[in-house]
Amino acid sequence: MNQYWVYIMASQSRVIYVGVTNDLPRRFIEHRNRRIPGFTAKYNCVRLVWYDVFTDVNQAIAAEKRIKGWTRVKKIALIEDMNPAWDDLAV
Repeated sequence: MNQYWVYIMASQSRVIYVGVTNDLPRRFIEHRNRRIPGFTAKYNCVRLVWYDVFTDVNQAIAAEKRIKGWTRVKKIALIEDMNPAWDDLAV
């Protein structure tokens, strides 16, 4: 069965990035090691602070787009519902 993750990475100062992937451990390592130039590397978003798993890629993509459209306040509430201390969930 295929799995797809929608995830949120954060910097120490709580800049957040929302993404989708079919391999969360690999993608996390890419962000952590700054292998992907762009937003997460520029803003040092290297901590995995939230994720959700889907079995349908279209549902995962729709969830990512929906969350990206939310206000920052709503994204923070989503993170803090699962992870109140903003711990790095990949550790």
